[in-house]
Amino acid sequence: MKVAIASDHGGVNIREEMKHLMEEMGIEYEDFGCECGVSFDYPDYALPVAEKVASGEFDKGILICGTGIGMSISANKVKGIRCALVHDVFSAKATRQHNDSNILAMGERVIGPGLAREIAKTWLETEFEGGRHANRIGKIKTYEDL
Repeated sequence: MKVAIASDHGGVNIREEMKHLMEEMGIEYEDFGCECGVSFDYPDYALPVAEKVASGEFDKGILICGTGIGMSISANKVKGIRCALVHDVFSAKATRQHNDSNILAMGERVIGPGLAREIAKTWLETEFEGGRHANRIGKIKTYEDL
């Protein structure tokens, strides 16, 4: 598995936690920034990660901003991306099982680093169930192709 990680200025601390988690789990990752303490625009980080995941260069992505909302909205503009904004472990598992999400978004101002690690670990370890859920994902793909 290869994971692309990025944040804007509002998610720098949790992005660092995600990098430590990837190392502990033995998952290859690339950090797409930001290296900042000043305000940056979240689309400048969300869109490149989403494009890398959509192209297949990376299997999954993790995006963090203050709330996770801006990152998730931006990433979901890229065809083929199913970015889920998650702030609890149950939703992290469900979005992988049922929605085959390929990008996880979280908000550093919403959750702390411990919960973020637990959410990401669950999300990374959970497989897509397929079955009736695959039909639903197929409908999304069909719409994207219109």
